[in-house]
Amino acid sequence: MKQATAKVTGEICRKFGNDRTRMMDIVLEVQARFGCVSPDAMEEIARALGTHRVEVESVVTFYAFLSVKPQGRVVIRLCSDIVDWMKGYEEVAVAMAKELGVTMGETTADGAITLTRTPCIGMSDQAPAALIDDVVVTHLTPDRARQLVRDLRRHLDPHQLVTMVGDGNNAHPLVRSMVRNNIRHRGAVLFADFVPGSGLRRALELGPEGVIREMKESRLRGRGGAGFPAGMKWEMARNAPGERRYILCNADEGEPGTFKDRVLLTERTDLLLEGMAIAGYAAGNATGIIYLRGEYRYLLPFLTNAIEQRRERGLLGRNLLGRKDFNFDVRIQLGAGAYICGEETALISSCEGLRGDPRNRPPFPPQHGYLGCPTIVNNVETFCCASRILVEGAPWFAAMGSSRTTGTKVLSISGDCRKPGVYEVPFGITARELIEMAEADNAGSMLIGGPCRRMIGPERFEGRICYDDLATGGAIMIFNRARNKLEIAEHYLDFFIEESCGHCTPCRVGLILLKKAVHKVVAGAGEPSDLAGMRDLSNFIIRTSRCGLGQAAPNPVLGALENFGDLYSGLVTERKPGLLPEFDLSKAVVDAELRAGRQSKYV
Repeated sequence: MKQATAKVTGEICRKFGNDRTRMMDIVLEVQARFGCVSPDAMEEIARALGTHRVEVESVVTFYAFLSVKPQGRVVIRLCSDIVDWMKGYEEVAVAMAKELGVTMGETTADGAITLTRTPCIGMSDQAPAALIDDVVVTHLTPDRARQLVRDLRRHLDPHQLVTMVGDGNNAHPLVRSMVRNNIRHRGAVLFADFVPGSGLRRALELGPEGVIREMKESRLRGRGGAGFPAGMKWEMARNAPGERRYILCNADEGEPGTFKDRVLLTERTDLLLEGMAIAGYAAGNATGIIYLRGEYRYLLPFLTNAIEQRRERGLLGRNLLGRKDFNFDVRIQLGAGAYICGEETALISSCEGLRGDPRNRPPFPPQHGYLGCPTIVNNVETFCCASRILVEGAPWFAAMGSSRTTGTKVLSISGDCRKPGVYEVPFGITARELIEMAEADNAGSMLIGGPCRRMIGPERFEGRICYDDLATGGAIMIFNRARNKLEIAEHYLDFFIEESCGHCTPCRVGLILLKKAVHKVVAGAGEPSDLAGMRDLSNFIIRTSRCGLGQAAPNPVLGALENFGDLYSGLVTERKPGLLPEFDLSKAVVDAELRAGRQSKYV
């Protein structure tokens, strides 16, 4: 067995040229072959790549979709995001566990099926949802979950569970998924008609400096959430010293509640690939990498085919559009379930075959990024916008949106509304207008930008979606008035605790302490000093954490306290000195009462 593992693992390593930087591809393929990356496989990988066993193990143990221990022949990953929880996650989880005869995180006795939970899989508009290996199942109910498990136990083929396919390219033979696009509003930029090659031809007319000038005049800001000017980033990479440059597309859409890039990847593939090629032309002598989140692996064959088709048409590869001095190609790097890899420096680390640890800045990626080379990292939507800007011109794009945030924004709207889905709207639209478009009744709060941002109440519903007011990378969740905002914040703290890389103490320890404080208040055992303590601890974590995860994780708590303070001041009371408010005397004496056969006279 050991020799067989070593032989197959060695073949996989040779397939990727025994290249240390392709570690992610190697361990993912080993996992697919054996159901885990065993210690024996790690030894062979380390030998073949000329590295240490500990380096291989550090990668395998970092990513949620990789495992050192054998998993079932089929793995069910049930999404436990807040929207799934609102739509019935717990009932579905109980139904699946009972039907399988296991608890969450266990494998059936015959080794056939593993049941586990996972954070947001980009399906908040059709929750509850799950990944069964690479197959997405949506709109689960307890009855559907039980029948799904029965069918799976019979044939162990997740693809047989797809009995109806979704719209658009979800029905493509290389996708064949039940996922629906749910495009509710089509704007003028991303969902308008596009002729492949038209943006590249204009780029060749303008020249590299002209392309950058067009991007700067359009005032396009990166659509990932930070809003850094795209033209400035491209210019920095072009002017940085170095022989090679890299164009990285961040398709690791891991922010809970975000799913708009899923739709763009499925329906606007040419727009994305053309935008990357335009960036490659502007930067000079560049190569492209699409970092595709593991949850979207079901799109991998379709995207690979789209890349090959563009090569055949002279729109990717060597001598693009007949120009001998213009070479640009793209490969896909698959992720493996790590939220932190949505941060650009962590994404670069993962592309290099390392743990997805964030890096200290400066230097910034346009100066020193992938393999130490100047690197442009933009997300799917940004590259798609670039293609349309080159076709229609900077003035056309700049005329849309608000005064300081031009163009349109693709939003993922979910939660307590009748029309969850994807909306392309001009920047400057108000939160209240979005509530009306999504047909949300009795909206009591909104989380704009996902859990990294602060929750707002009705008094802020006239705020505008733009980088100078209500900034968002795309996620918008609507909650009705009955939802407990601090309970939602507690749910997201669980998510951030699980996704923290653990590098720095403020994030690794501080988030656990904050979660305990929030739970104490939610459970009704809080004191007035706890609210002030939560604010102080949140601000300390934000100030001292090393990367964006820790700096953003306390925001849901701060948003709940700042915008709904009256709700929580009513949940706390002063306690008598010397008594711990979280201590429950009744529960503490239950065992003693059972042994004594009588009730305690002190309770």
